[in-house]
Amino acid sequence: MNQFLALTSFGIEQLLANEITEIGGSDVVQRPEGVYFSADFKTAYLICIKSRLASRVLISISEPSPVKDKDALYKAAKEIDWTEHFNSEDFFAVDFVGKNEHIRDSQFGGLTVKDAVVDCFRDAGLDRPSVEKYQPDIRIQARLLRNEVKFYIDFSGRALFQRGYREGTGAAPIKENLAAALVVRSGWLDDTSKPLVDPMCGSGTLLLEAVSMAAGISPGIDRQHWGFERWKHHQQGVFEQVLNEQKQISDKNLEQCTAKVFGFDIDGRVLKNAKANAKSAGLGHLVEFKQARAEELTNQFGKAGQILFNPPYGERLGTLPELVATFTELGKAFKQHFLDWNVGLITSSVEMLALLKLSAYKRYKFKNGPLDCQLALYHIDQQQLDRTPAQADFSGKENSAFANRLKKNVKAMKSWLKQNNVNCYRIYDADIPEYNVAVDVYGDHIVIFEYAPPKDIDETKAASRLQEVVYFAPRILNIETDKVSLKTRSKQKGKNQYQALSKSKKALTVQEYDALFKVNLWDYLDTGLFLDHRKTRRIVAKKSTGKSLLNLFAYTGSVSVQAALAGAEKVTTVDMSKTYLDWAQDNFELNKLRGHKYEFVQADCLQWLNENRTQYDVVFIDPPTFSNSKRMDKTFDVQRDHIDLLTIGMKSVADNGELVFTNNKRGFKMDFEALERLGLNAECLTEVTRDFDFKRNKHIHNSWVITRK
Repeated sequence: MNQFLALTSFGIEQLLANEITEIGGSDVVQRPEGVYFSADFKTAYLICIKSRLASRVLISISEPSPVKDKDALYKAAKEIDWTEHFNSEDFFAVDFVGKNEHIRDSQFGGLTVKDAVVDCFRDAGLDRPSVEKYQPDIRIQARLLRNEVKFYIDFSGRALFQRGYREGTGAAPIKENLAAALVVRSGWLDDTSKPLVDPMCGSGTLLLEAVSMAAGISPGIDRQHWGFERWKHHQQGVFEQVLNEQKQISDKNLEQCTAKVFGFDIDGRVLKNAKANAKSAGLGHLVEFKQARAEELTNQFGKAGQILFNPPYGERLGTLPELVATFTELGKAFKQHFLDWNVGLITSSVEMLALLKLSAYKRYKFKNGPLDCQLALYHIDQQQLDRTPAQADFSGKENSAFANRLKKNVKAMKSWLKQNNVNCYRIYDADIPEYNVAVDVYGDHIVIFEYAPPKDIDETKAASRLQEVVYFAPRILNIETDKVSLKTRSKQKGKNQYQALSKSKKALTVQEYDALFKVNLWDYLDTGLFLDHRKTRRIVAKKSTGKSLLNLFAYTGSVSVQAALAGAEKVTTVDMSKTYLDWAQDNFELNKLRGHKYEFVQADCLQWLNENRTQYDVVFIDPPTFSNSKRMDKTFDVQRDHIDLLTIGMKSVADNGELVFTNNKRGFKMDFEALERLGLNAECLTEVTRDFDFKRNKHIHNSWVITRK
């Protein structure tokens, strides 16, 4: 009997142990690192061919050896006669797993073992074998556990879960061995005469694994390469006998299989892949695919059965708003159409499960790649239908305080929107403290900013309220869920103040009065247009008509655009970021503003002001609250440094000119005594510059006009 170790993914270990026992393995022991078992060669080949749950099978070729450092590891590896396992002309690779106080790096451990293997061949007077990292003839695995090392030969070869039938996949594919584990846990295999339905089938992996198991097909019968093929102790005759027997059994089982499974998906292109995969697997006659929305699924399958699916975690399905809407509607569909059915779904967005309004009778933890996931199992009985949700039911709009407030705001803003030519505005701004978000409309899109909740607020409640917001906001505002962007706002400092979220580089054009602006609702925390400064831009533009404007800390140049459209004679736009300066020039192009009188300067605004000798009729300064950018000589704090900023800023203001100064620091206090000593006046314009849609937030910004006495 030989000793083996079967590897698999987290959460599948117990199922794998059961599977190995059923196939014929003995002395089966489940451990965190995998499943140990004993078997003769015939049984070991059978396990490799029949296992649906293992990712790899290793055969032990040594007893454990104590290892504390590199020398001990080399000695342990050198004690094995590697010439008994493969030849000089074979390519080999070494995988090293584990670490201790002196061996902390898998590459270091692997190189040490590799040196010992090569030296073994040299000492035997043979040519040294070559290393091939990706497709070796022999793969060695050294496993260091509790300061003991054991050596294995990769018996099965890598990726047993790759069946070979997947010609194409969706955006969120699931590994075949995990799919098989979900089918086992669902309980459908207990009675495969019942229908099995996957309402989000993607490329069909779940269904193909299920129907293969129901048909009794061994997944390894068509595998092209095995780890043991070049191993000297491999028994080719025994293997061929086992393989041929399994091919005959699988063919016979497939002919007799009467199971039928059904797959649905909204994406027609993905369904083409699913059909091709089913055909490749020889299972096309047992699987029926149709294009449909999961939320609109009805019971067209006869007797009660099993629904099992893997929602795509937002990658193919979309963003959180789409997930919230989908999970909410799915829960209602299950209750309405699938009484007495079982439902199972795996998701990494565990908080979404509450939206189904169902009580799970069992949950299992798994890993899908790097994602921590849960498989939740439900039985749709009368108790589920009668169950009173512990949280607000999104299907009843009258039960949502947020929904009621948002509808009230929409009604209140109708006349203002008719009077003003704008299509981007704030419709909700933390009006109800429990729903601590802002909702901004950008044409036919919306952005939801989630403000970081206070530490004393329960995370579960905060998550539930956010789900409520993202469920109702697009419905009440008549916005499609794929046009909703969700961002989390917290206090940003320094280099994080314009935090990049992703790099989709998507853009949207919006209108403000007669101006067009490019906004990006996806890639950055800010969108490229500060909506609260809408009136500020109009005031500065009016002051700049027929005059010159200097726009500092210009961001995407929206103030400059409005001034140019209002007839400013000269506009100079200064910002330290090339990205935002390019964005500003794009905004000028959008509005067909071209010419030598429009100047764009990439520079540290404070340093540029110190060196500038040109004076302007109007200077606009909207600095960050705090900055410690690497390209600035020192940190900047608007409360601490505003007098220094205004002092150098006024040097660029022409006689009888004005400096408009704004900032977003909550509780900002102007130092009037310092201004008095400088001979300057400061007129507060905050109430004037705050537009109708920001009336609820008196701390959104501060605005001042600074002039000489």
